[in-house]
Amino acid sequence: MFGFRERLYNSWVRDHYRFLFRSAWALTGSRVLAEEVVQDCYELAWRHMHQLRDHALARPWLFQILRREALRNIVPSTGPHVESYDEAQDERTGSDPVAVLEQRLDILAAMQTLAAIHREVLTLFYFEDMPVADMAIALEVAPGTVLYRLSRARELLRQRMAPRDTGVGDTAAPTARVLDFPQSAVRGTRDE
Repeated sequence: MFGFRERLYNSWVRDHYRFLFRSAWALTGSRVLAEEVVQDCYELAWRHMHQLRDHALARPWLFQILRREALRNIVPSTGPHVESYDEAQDERTGSDPVAVLEQRLDILAAMQTLAAIHREVLTLFYFEDMPVADMAIALEVAPGTVLYRLSRARELLRQRMAPRDTGVGDTAAPTARVLDFPQSAVRGTRDE
């Protein structure tokens, strides 16, 4: 029979694995490296689970561990590289059009050109819908810092994704639409 510690750990794996894996993939750009980082994260969580005082904060706490491991394992490269993301491998349901998937890959590739502090806020806010208050806990910074980093990251991502000056019309509108977030986010809440 499992004790409390084992049940708690198993619930973390069951409830947070996909979140951690997607976050690690977005931070590292590599499926293989993301899997290693998540495994290291869970191994460290097991060894240090006594440090988590409030079990309601497990997700931000696990992300703190994952973030440190991801930053430790990221290998500097000569350019952005993002392995293609296969929805079927993530076992999520849904039928996204090919254009939406290509756009997501473009966004992930552009994100890999950003500094880690910008990638992580974009990942948590857009991919994981984490509230600003939880992001502040996970990143160990003030909520105002989260909002500043998020604003700066969005601007940098827009610049990276902006079409090169071709002199033909304004094609930046679709990118701008993808990267806009609700005004309520500036106040620290998400639209429901």
